[in-house]
Amino acid sequence: MDRVAAFIDGFNMYHSLCENGCDRFKWINYWNLANAFVIQSREQLVNVFYFSALTPWNQEKMNRHKMYIRALEMQGVKIILGKFKPVVKKCRADCRLSYKTFEEKETDINIAVTMLLEASRDTFDKALLFSGDSDMIAGVRALKEFAPHKHIKAVIPYHRSSIDLVNNCHSMSRLKRKHIENNQLPERIELCAGTGQFLVRPPEWS
Repeated sequence: MDRVAAFIDGFNMYHSLCENGCDRFKWINYWNLANAFVIQSREQLVNVFYFSALTPWNQEKMNRHKMYIRALEMQGVKIILGKFKPVVKKCRADCRLSYKTFEEKETDINIAVTMLLEASRDTFDKALLFSGDSDMIAGVRALKEFAPHKHIKAVIPYHRSSIDLVNNCHSMSRLKRKHIENNQLPERIELCAGTGQFLVRPPEWS
């Protein structure tokens, strides 16, 4: 059986949902979603890595994200977090005024490094890269050079496209609405049997 590892670009997936009216489907079970792209007769899902970052400027969003991360960990998903860093940008309008905002950093690097580390440990034969971000191309190329026998499949998020990323991978699939709908976490997840403590899908995601 070929071993399959999935690498999830969390924010690329998240924004694909937000931009396409799919907020109620953010409660994704990424282990099950990745398994939907595994050829069950000859492949086995062995690892799922979820890459994201917490939003320091919005406590409510951060709390929801932390709860979601806990829910994913309970499904066996491994979490690797980057950071948001403050940056100063100029308005593109005529005013050209400067303003402060945040940019997510490290996700593309973290994915590339993790793919290479896992390849060096020979923990997978096939990588599923859930992203439509062309910033992933450098990592894909590095993995192909370092481990040319490893197969890399791009799984493009819902209603997104990335021709350049697809062209640098060995194969591709597109995430469809049915994949998202059919692979949601339970509404309530018990933290520990008999304790009566549960993780509950946020109402904003219902």
